[in-house]
Amino acid sequence: MKSIAVLFAVMLTFSCCAASCSKEDEATPAQNNGNHNNNPNPIGTKMKITIGTAVFTATLYDNASGNAFKALLPLNLNMTELNSNEKYYDLPNSLPTNPAVGGAIKAGDLMLYGSNTLVLFYKNFNTSYSYSRLGLIDNPAGLEAALGNGNVLVKFEIN
Repeated sequence: MKSIAVLFAVMLTFSCCAASCSKEDEATPAQNNGNHNNNPNPIGTKMKITIGTAVFTATLYDNASGNAFKALLPLNLNMTELNSNEKYYDLPNSLPTNPAVGGAIKAGDLMLYGSNTLVLFYKNFNTSYSYSRLGLIDNPAGLEAALGNGNVLVKFEIN
């Protein structure tokens, strides 16, 4: 009798797990490019990011944070080095937020920490910090070299 109860419990657990793991919940690379969780749909607005002589194209996300950032452009910001993986700048005013735990950060992610700290990541890593996603650099090849080791002037503008 005891083994039947254990068998029933195992089958019930398996059934619940299988029901919660449907294919509808799986993200495909076409949906999110493997990079972003809280809004995988760029609004199609292209932004130009200039660092010295290097120019990168970025795409803003269709969310309140991305739209509020877009309204601030153009910006010339002296961004500060942090942790050998990011540059940041404290904006004078807060932007709308929709923070999610960062998880996998990718080189080229443009995010908001808190409500007013703009962060441009130039290395891939995992984090437990929460960020609001603003956009991403379409092709971050050469981004780390362009940003260098210290503080740097970065120009953000609509293409």
